[in-house]
Parts: sequence; structure tokens; C-alpha cells
Amino acid sequence: MDLDAVTKQSALHAKPDGLTLQYGTAGFRTKAEHLDHVMFRMGLLAVLRSKQTKSTIGVMVTASHNPEEDNGVKLVDPLGEMLAPSWEEHATCLANAEEQELPRVLLDISEKAAVNLHQDAFVVVGRDTRPSSEKLSQSVIDGVTVLGGQFHDYGLLTTPQLHYMVYCRNTSGRYGKATIEGYYQKLSTAFVELTKQAFCSGDDQRTLKVDCANGIGALKLREMKHYFSQGLSVQLFNDGTEGKLNHLCGADFVKSHQKPPQGIEMKSNERCCSFDGDADRIIYYYHDADGQFHLVDGDKIAALISGFLKEPLLEIGDSLSLGVVQTAYANGSSTRYLEEVMKVPVCCTKTGVKHLHHKAQEFDIGVYFEANGHGTVLFSKAAEMKIKQLAEELEEDKKRKAAKMLENVIDLFNQATGDAISDMLVIEAILALKGLTVQQWDALYTDLPNRQLKVKVADRQVISTTDAERQAVKPPGLQEAINELVKKYRLSRAFVRPSGTEDIVRVYAEADSQENADSLAYEVSLAVFQLAGGIGERPQPAESPEQFLDDSPLFS
Repeated sequence: MDLDAVTKQSALHAKPDGLTLQYGTAGFRTKAEHLDHVMFRMGLLAVLRSKQTKSTIGVMVTASHNPEEDNGVKLVDPLGEMLAPSWEEHATCLANAEEQELPRVLLDISEKAAVNLHQDAFVVVGRDTRPSSEKLSQSVIDGVTVLGGQFHDYGLLTTPQLHYMVYCRNTSGRYGKATIEGYYQKLSTAFVELTKQAFCSGDDQRTLKVDCANGIGALKLREMKHYFSQGLSVQLFNDGTEGKLNHLCGADFVKSHQKPPQGIEMKSNERCCSFDGDADRIIYYYHDADGQFHLVDGDKIAALISGFLKEPLLEIGDSLSLGVVQTAYANGSSTRYLEEVMKVPVCCTKTGVKHLHHKAQEFDIGVYFEANGHGTVLFSKAAEMKIKQLAEELEEDKKRKAAKMLENVIDLFNQATGDAISDMLVIEAILALKGLTVQQWDALYTDLPNRQLKVKVADRQVISTTDAERQAVKPPGLQEAINELVKKYRLSRAFVRPSGTEDIVRVYAEADSQENADSLAYEVSLAVFQLAGGIGERPQPAESPEQFLDDSPLFS
């Protein structure tokens, strides 16, 4: 490691005095003008991680659903998964080191992680369409090259596509070809194969309107759509030709505001969906005949997919375990539907994709979707091998078709991460095969009315939770107060959890009516304010639903 060269190059990407950032589930995110030094240093870190794992590591320049003026960076581990927690700590330490400390911090990380500095390193880089992304991507490359790492710059990619590239490279092409063409071919071939029987008449052309959030998803979906055009016609809106990234559009906007994005015309009962800015989330919605807006969120995506998977699993008669992983934010009706109607096991974990992903790996087939539409289906290696074996060996036609169907689903999911394009194709295939309209899908169960609020506190660390964040352990008396408030309303539940980034406490409440959900959320907020050191204005009962809106990104 040539520390003199690192010091010299780092001076060209100098850290602003006093700036402190934390690497979290979403990597680093802030205003783009503050990130040049972070990008350079994440290039350095990616080389060290590559040397340690003897694998290709990915670096994605994106801020997902954040406003266009923001940017961010996240590292992708060898099998397309999120960065290991111990390396999140290294990332934070490296990003916040003052210039003169940088060489020492690099050596400390190398020693703690037992990095063989003589090992070769290879890093792949991708970026979204933000105006700042190209320059910041170059800063990453500067960091990679100064430590002697090799790199491949894929340029414009969705975040899931970069995860796919990393996974392909580290499995020697067994997962797929590490090219954008390879990605398109793998997913579209599986979609066409899966939907053959649904579209065999040749006149069942289905149309889907897609809000691309003025982001990278528009560019990539436009390139890809001719691959599967026989079975599905996609009409792109908010495609980046005009309008700002994520402004009044995209999955996060639709979910938070419970209304359609700007820039899309909706006729009654038309299927519409929205991606987020880096195309790793998807939300469906429609207007009914009376013009009322209906959101079909990640909970209903999980219900649709797990219900579909259960049928071929029962047909082949194998004992592969299927389970759904949720967070406390999953609507109570979805949990009851899965457990009581579909008879699918459900478990709950802490908020954050990494917790969901880890828990899903405990099943042979694990389904997870956050309510915001970020999720996927994970097949264990044993399940994948078993299904492929059955597809070849089963003699009974019906059983063989069921195994082949599962095999196509395996190929269609980007198992490395949540992927809006992949998820869209799976959903469209299931709706076509089951002959379901979007209204029928939405009618699987009725969501309980709910409300999310936030309360400012002097110190969020006074709140401590257990039971996947559904029970407050501290401060004393808070959970008891919540329990008493919940008893006042039918079909109700409520929980509180501290923010991971700021001194606020998030409140969630459900009840049998919107009025009761609003009242419960308000009363729980008041209890938090009184018992957990609330600051500023006391929570007030709202006169209109808009006043209740918590528009902060809960699941970044």
C-alpha cells in the first residue's frame, strides 16, 4: 500500500472540516456537494474488501428515493448482498477520518480485517442518472486505482443490476452473464417461459403503466421491454425526458402520500406501478370506477407471491419450507391473511432490509417485502438444486410442470436484492397465470386503517425496544401506557421505535377505522412526548389527514 500516493490523491478529494456521516442500511447519503471525499474513500475501502474476500466488490453511486440534489454510495458484497456489519463500521471510520489520520485508519482496517495487501483486487462501479453521479463515480475510481485495484465501470445501472453483476462475477457466470444484455436475457427468458400457457392464445396482450420516477429505471426498462413485448406492453411515464428525479413521483411519493404520481394518466381499473429512483422498489395502484385511489403495497405483493408459490410446492409434494418475513410495519390484516387463510408461516424482524434478508435465509424459500415495495424471494441453494432436479426427473406431467414453474420463478427473481424490474415481471406473470385483475388482487384482504407519526425528543436513545421493535423496554411505563391505549380501540395495535439517524421517535397505530387509528396514533404520541423527553410543540390532534402525514423515508 503506497500511503504517500494515497495521501497525495486524497488531497484532491479533501474532507470538509467537521463533517460526520454514518454508514447505514442505505450506505452514505447527503447533499451531493459533501460527498467527494466519501466516494474516494469508498473506492479505497472497496479495494481492501476485495483483497480480504478475494472477490469482486461493487460500489453503487445513488441516493435511491432521495431528492435529485442528494447523492450517496453503497458497497455490494461478494454474493450481491449488503456490506457486512463489521465493514459498515470500517466505512464510517474511514469516511470521518481527518486527512492526516487517513493512512493510519487504512492500516488499522487492514490489520483488524486481516487483509492480505498483496492480494489482487477487482471492483465494479455503477451509477444512477443524477447530475452529480458521473463526477462522484470518478472519485470512487480514483480511490480504487490509487490502491492498485482493477475496476470495471458499468456506467448507468439500476442498483439491483449492479448487485446482479457482482453476483455473476463471483459465481463464475453460473448465476448469469455479468453484462446488461445477460441481465435482460435471463429475466425476460424466464418471464416468457413462465407465461407461455397464459399467452398461448396470442390475443391476451396485457398493458401496464409504469411511473419510472424520472430515474434510471426508465432508461433500463426502455432498453429491455422488447425482450418480453409479446406478453406484456409497458408504457413508461416520468421517464426522465422532463421533470426532476423523485419529484412528485416514484414509489416513495405514492406510498407516503397515498395518491398517484404527477405525470401519469389513470383510467379506472388500469394497472399502474411506480419504481423508485434507483429501481429497487415497486408499488402498484389503481383508480376504481368511482375514481377512488387504491394502493397495492409490498404487503400485498408478498401475499400474492407466497400464495402463488405454495400451489406448485404442494403439487410436487416436497417438504421445502416456505415462509414470509415482515417488519412491525406490515399491516395486521396481511399477517392474518397469510397465517390464517394461506397457512403460510410468518415471522417478524427489525426494520431494515438486511434484517429481513437474513431472516428469509432461514427458510428454503423466503419471501420478504417491506410495505414500501422493497423485497424479493430467496431460494436456498439446496431448494434451487432440488427444484431443478425435480423439473428433470418427475414423470407425471402435472408435477413436472409445477417444478418447471418454480424453476422459472428462481431465474426470474434477482435474488441478490430487491429489484423493481424483476418484481414487476414476477407480479405480471402471476396475475396473467391466475387470470387476476388488479382489483381482485387488491381484494385478497382489506388493510386495517393505520397512521404513522413522529415525535421530537431530546435523546432518541431513551427509547429501547424488543420483540422486533414491537415492545418498548425503556423508558419505564411507556409500554404499559401503550397497552392501555390500545385496549380502547377494536382490532388495534401500536408500537414506537427510535429513528436510526435523528432524535425522533416513530409511532405506528392501527385500528378498525381511520378515525380510531388517528386517535390512537395521537394518544401514543402524547405518551411518548410525556414519558420519553419530548421537545418542541406537544403533539396535537389533527383536523385533517394531511396534518398526520409522516413524509420521512421510514425504510431507506
